[in-house]
Amino acid sequence: MAGDAHYAEALALGASLAAKGLAVCSGGYGGVMEAVSRGVKESGGRTLAVTAEFFKSRANRWVEEEIRVRTWQERLFELIERGHGYVACPGGTGTLVELAVVWEMLNKGAMKRKPLVVLGDFWQPIIERVREVELGHASCWGERDEPLVHRVSSPADAAEYLAAYFQTHARHADASARESSPR
Repeated sequence: MAGDAHYAEALALGASLAAKGLAVCSGGYGGVMEAVSRGVKESGGRTLAVTAEFFKSRANRWVEEEIRVRTWQERLFELIERGHGYVACPGGTGTLVELAVVWEMLNKGAMKRKPLVVLGDFWQPIIERVREVELGHASCWGERDEPLVHRVSSPADAAEYLAAYFQTHARHADASARESSPR
């Protein structure tokens, strides 16, 4: 809700992402999803939302393109598929599910490596506990060499991290393409 600290933080996140030239796809409804969409639109950026018929509601007024799917599960995987990177803001069980599914897909190699960022300390106790349990097992877990979940302290830090990640990986992709081109 406007005036809430999490709303203000998500509004700033949207503005920071738009300032870095990043389009934002969210779940599209109210609260934090509305705030990030509003921050993007007010800063001249592009907003998309994936909504589900299951929830009955439509996308908030700050969304310019709504992708409508039938079920909650389809919505979850459409959001994941469309994402080139992810930011988890403080939230409830829906955000927890999204964070866990993306983390697990990265962890198990079910999708290519993408940046996964958590904003602030809200999710930190959960992340630390999962790492404690997972790293205690003798498995080939994706985080053994490098953390898959990156914590940032501010919306500007989240946008900076994502922009730097995309820039670095674009350079590596360009270099690989040049190396594999016939000469």
